[in-house]
Amino acid sequence: MSKEHKIILSLLSLTMFLVILDSAIVNVALPAIKKGLQFDASLLQWVLTGYILTFGGFLMLGGRTADLYGRRRVLVFGIAGFSLFSLLIGFSISSTMMIALRALQGLCGAFMAPTALSILLTTFQEGEERNKALSVWSIVASGGAAAGVFLGGLLTQYLGWRWCFFVNVPVGIVAIIGILKYIPPHILEAKDKRLDIPGAVFVTGGLMALVYALTLASQTGWTAMTTLVALGLSVILLVSFIVNESKVTHPLVPLSIFRIRNVTGGNLIMLPIVAGALGQFFFLSLYVQNVLRYSPVVSGLCFLPIPIIIGIISYQAPKLLSKFGFKPLAIVGISLATLGVFILSFLDIGSSYWLHMLPAFVLLALGFGISFVAITVAATSGVPAHESGLAAGLINTSQQVGGALGLAILAVVANTATAGALTAGKSIDIATVQGYHQAFLTATSLMGIALLVAIFVIRTPKAAKISK
Repeated sequence: MSKEHKIILSLLSLTMFLVILDSAIVNVALPAIKKGLQFDASLLQWVLTGYILTFGGFLMLGGRTADLYGRRRVLVFGIAGFSLFSLLIGFSISSTMMIALRALQGLCGAFMAPTALSILLTTFQEGEERNKALSVWSIVASGGAAAGVFLGGLLTQYLGWRWCFFVNVPVGIVAIIGILKYIPPHILEAKDKRLDIPGAVFVTGGLMALVYALTLASQTGWTAMTTLVALGLSVILLVSFIVNESKVTHPLVPLSIFRIRNVTGGNLIMLPIVAGALGQFFFLSLYVQNVLRYSPVVSGLCFLPIPIIIGIISYQAPKLLSKFGFKPLAIVGISLATLGVFILSFLDIGSSYWLHMLPAFVLLALGFGISFVAITVAATSGVPAHESGLAAGLINTSQQVGGALGLAILAVVANTATAGALTAGKSIDIATVQGYHQAFLTATSLMGIALLVAIFVIRTPKAAKISK
């Protein structure tokens, strides 16, 4: 890998780190944000949901816009907006202002994530070179959430929750300067500039309605009228999107891309594995603070082994990919991560970090480090260069929708189990832990689904096995 390519990869990884960081860094800061802005308890979740809603909804549009109008241009504008809204969030004076700005921040992130991955796919040739680049990318993408919890704890305890957002500004400025200097302005930019506006409206509206419905489900239940209406609207819009894409001359998402088996399989794996992973990280951060009574900084330190191990394993992933191919790695990695989540389901109010949590964290980190690179390679291999932004948008959409799905499902399960335990006369702590227990078992099931897809859908091309 040339020096210039290493610099480009560093800048793209930095961009992705900003996006992943802000989806996780607020977890530890939520109690401080609630107190500082006098949040109503029912609205606090929208600090996370407002970000996920626009992020997940606009990812497909973000990836396709980059393909059509220039990847560097879209990436720079996305980072600039993201940094600006981060600064404004840090100066928030009300809960309404915070939620609105978080939604705008997520919108900018939706143009950053797929564009950065698209530039990576068009910069590095498919094979060993791209696998090495994706291993670094995966270190950031899979370890960023745990790193975000750690950094959130440090910043919240020593500088205040506002610095969880202020910190994005200097990082964003450095990224923009580097991108303008080292990334060419036109990387395989599409010649046909026609954007499928109806398709963009259908898929964006459909995904936002779906994420919103999942959020409502965690608050009011799956059978509530508002949840059902949102789900119904999502189905109508997404079906309309599929019909539209099958008929228009220049579709936003050419359905032919799903004929590439591993693209379909990779996305079907990413959806449930992120659903299980993000959901359990959310409840783990609550567990260490609310049950074990750890301070924000100690809570953050608890998760530090995860990004470290993921970084070490992901860095070795290209060698493993060359030797075994991505299907065996996906199966082994997902199996380890599933076992790690299952072990967490045995936590109780007096569990030891060293005896009960750390062993599970090691398995989780090993599993994510091994599998995440393999899944990303599978979901982006064999894709034509002019559709790289589309492939990047798809895999990022699977991540975000999976994350929203996981949070919603696990929240419903945990809340139901906790309410039942309280009704049975259990103490708050015991009832809460019983809710977490059921949430972790549900996360285990979701990751088990990902394992089945890896076994029965993914195929490793012979060339991928012998590439050196």
